[in-house]
This record gives sequence, structure tokens and C-alpha cells, in this order.
Amino acid sequence: MTEPTAPIEETGPGRHVRVVLVDDHRMFRTGVQAEIGRTESTGVEVVGEAADVDQAVTVITATRPEVVLLDVHLPGGGGVEVLRRCAALMADADDPVRFLALSVSDAAEDVIGVIRGGARGYVTKTITGMDLVDSIFRVQEGDAVFSPRLAGFVLDAFASTDAPPVDEDLDRLTQREREVLRLIARGYAYKEIAKQLFISVKTVESHVSAVLRKLQLSNRHELTRWATARRLV
Repeated sequence: MTEPTAPIEETGPGRHVRVVLVDDHRMFRTGVQAEIGRTESTGVEVVGEAADVDQAVTVITATRPEVVLLDVHLPGGGGVEVLRRCAALMADADDPVRFLALSVSDAAEDVIGVIRGGARGYVTKTITGMDLVDSIFRVQEGDAVFSPRLAGFVLDAFASTDAPPVDEDLDRLTQREREVLRLIARGYAYKEIAKQLFISVKTVESHVSAVLRKLQLSNRHELTRWATARRLV
């Protein structure tokens, strides 16, 4: 996350929001906590953290935060799976848990996927500390918040009554195969992918073989080009 261009200003009196951070990179969570978690000055209280889908659902259910900062790519099924399993909490009319996606990805598929899943907004990790605090409070109040370039994806997807075009090749892949595909395309080694997704190297190899077979590709270089062309990386 970039450094803010100016110190984070104090929020209005009594302004307070309870937040859970969900991201599989501990150092990033630590940085966000340091940047926005100074409750006296920002009004943001970080009440929990999680690194994968199961942890996220457990922590969110236990703490009932007002806003969850949610990474899109998580071990165990991704941000969309967290949203699916927290649907009842989002639907609570009296005390809803609201989600703000915070991700390095600006792929249209990722943005639209979490918004369809129920997230109230989507910002990228280049956001400044001040802007992130402002986005959290806006989501708490029920607003929809997007990084400027990403708003167009959502408008295009929801403005039309027609269903968005289906990528038949991508649709052949399971959720886990898509996760492996993205990590392979980003240059991760099999061992790194296994660690990220909490699976064995042999399972990673099986998923890669299945992806190559379904997409009729020969190697990871072709796979990377395929994923990049569809902005999945």
C-alpha cells in the first residue's frame, strides 16, 4: 500500500467503525493495521484478521464487524467464497456486515465477481491510507465505493439487461483450477502454490495438468499468455 500524501486527519467526534482484515499476506495485514488502525485518530478499530477462507468466516462470525476488508485471492476458495458463506451476516437488516474488496487485482472478472457476491465496493492496494479510511466509513454508511477505473466494469456489467458474455473455456475450470491458473500465470513455483493454497505439490501438478488439458494448451508459458490475454493475472 502506498504511503499517504498527508497525515491521516482525525475523524469527527464519535465516528467509529469495527473492521476485520482478510488477506493471505501477513506483512500486508501488518502494514494496513499500522496505517489505519490508530483508532484515536482514524476511528478505525481492527478487531480481527484472517489469512484464508475458513479463518475469515470464523473471525467474521465471532466478531461481527461493521466492515470487512477482503482480498479477492485467498486460499480455500477466494473472496467470493467468503461472501457466499457470510451471506446471512450481510443480509442482517439490523446489524449488517459489509464488505469492501481490497486487492492488487484490477481484473474485470474479479471486480464483478465480488460485487455480484455482495461486496459494497472494490479498491486496489495502491490506495492511500486516508482514502482507505474514507472508503471504509462510506461502506459502513451503505455507500458503494470503487477505485475510479473499476467503476466502469461494474456499470458495464449491470447497466445492460443482457447477461455478460460467458467465457466457455474459463467456465470449464473449477474454482480451485482457476486459483492455480492465476498463480501459475503470476510466476509462482509449484511449491509456492501448494503453500498458498494449503495443498500438496502433487495436487498442484494434477490441477495444472487438468487446466492444460481443458484449455488445450501445452505448457505453462502458453497458459500464462492465455491468462494474460483474459486479464486474469
